Amino acid sequence: MTENLAEKTCTPCRGGIPPLEPAEARSLGAQTPEWTLLDDAHRIERGFRFGNFREGAEFVREIGDLAEAEGHHPDICFGWGYAKISLQTHKIKGLHENDFIMATKIDRLFDRRRGLPAGRI
Repeated sequence: MTENLAEKTCTPCRGGIPPLEPAEARSLGAQTPEWTLLDDAHRIERGFRFGNFREGAEFVREIGDLAEAEGHHPDICFGWGYAKISLQTHKIKGLHENDFIMATKIDRLFDRRRGLPAGRI
């Protein structure tokens, strides 16, 4: 895996393919170390903390814009000072490379908000 996932674009998943095997998910997870592999490697999730409600809401809006641009939509839960993002490809009831592409791009959005350089990995 030489190509950085954040430089890729999500590709439409029409179903009919198997989800990633746990070993494949762990391998792609090397580029998303702050995301947790859950549900027998069928979903990844990460929590984010903010100083107030507005910051979390703005971050969620940015993720919404990204999701529309990529055509890949996460499950989002947020409230005062936090956001929890969960990714899986529902059509295949598991993980696809697209989930990890989105995770790396969401990480970059968060890093930009904190003033960190993109591409920490």
